[in-house]
Amino acid sequence: MEVLVFKTSIESNTSVASVAPVLDAVAGPGNWNFALDDCDRILRIVSTSVDPSLAIFVLNELGFECSELED
Repeated sequence: MEVLVFKTSIESNTSVASVAPVLDAVAGPGNWNFALDDCDRILRIVSTSVDPSLAIFVLNELGFECSELED
C-alpha cells in the first residue's frame, strides 16, 4: 500500500462530507481521511492504484485547492 499525502483547502467537516462520495468512489470507503487540525488540512489516501493527479483533479473540480506533498 502507498500513502498519498495532499495539502488542501478543506476547512470543515461539512466540506469533508461534501467530497466524501467522490473520494469513496476514487479511493474506496475507509481508504482516505483528513487532518483538519493540521495547518495544511492534510488529505491522506491509502491505495495501490490511485493516481495523485486524479485526486487533485477531483478536489479542484469540487472547488477546493489540492496539491501533493512530497516526502
